[in-house]
Formats: sequence, C-alpha cells, structure tokens
Amino acid sequence: MRCLATFDVTSMAIMFERLFRKKGLNVKVVPVPRSLSSSCGLACEYPCEDEEEIRSICDDRDIDVIGWHRLD
Repeated sequence: MRCLATFDVTSMAIMFERLFRKKGLNVKVVPVPRSLSSSCGLACEYPCEDEEEIRSICDDRDIDVIGWHRLD
C-alpha cells in the first residue's frame, strides 16, 4: 500500500518532503497519480504507519495538505 499527501501548491509539497526527511522518514515527492487527478501536480509519498504523526505535525506547522490517500 502507498500513502500519499496531495497539495494545491508545489511549495507545500517541497516543504512537506524537507520537513519529514529531516525527521528521518522515507518521504519523496512524486507526480499525482492519474487515478487521483488528471491535472499536473505533485504529491508526497510517505510511510503509512507514520500517518498519524505526520498529520499532527502538518497541523502544527500549517502545511496545507488538500488530500490524504491510500492506494493499493
């Protein structure tokens, strides 16, 4: 299973990736899959087991995630 966070703006995706890589998580910027959106955009893939912590930190740091997705 893959977990993805999607964003309205590129800068949020990059901020997300930098923050969680510094925390030692395996996070990477990836294109938004066509199954989620037909428009161009960036998402961040992250370890599903860390989702609760990631969501909490995003709330604290005002990182605007527009969607949380789990893909098979």
